[in-house]
Amino acid sequence: MRTTIAAAVLVGFFVVGPAHATDDPDAGHMIVEENCARCHAIEATGDSPDTDAPPMRTFASKWPLENLEEALAEGIVVGHEGIDMPEFVFEPEQISDILAYLGSIGEK
Repeated sequence: MRTTIAAAVLVGFFVVGPAHATDDPDAGHMIVEENCARCHAIEATGDSPDTDAPPMRTFASKWPLENLEEALAEGIVVGHEGIDMPEFVFEPEQISDILAYLGSIGEK
C-alpha cells in the first residue's frame, strides 16, 4: 500500500512538475525583452538602441554572472554620468531566468 501511494505521489510530481522551473532562458528572454530592450541589445547579435548601453551578450565576458545576482535582487543602480537607467528589482526565480538567458547569449 505504501509503495503504491509513494509511486502515485512521484508520478504526480513528475507529470505536473514544479510551478515554475528556474534557470529558464526563455523566461529570462521575456523578462529582459520587457525591461531592458529599450536601451540594451538583448539578442546574441545587434546594436543597442542606446549607444551608451552595452549589449547584454557582453555581460558574461565583463562580469561573472553570479555577481549580478545580488544587484538584480537589490536593484541595479547605474551611477554613470549621462546614463538614465531605471532601478529594477527582480524576484529570485526571475533572476535565475535572467542569468540563464545571459549565459545562453554571452560572448565567449
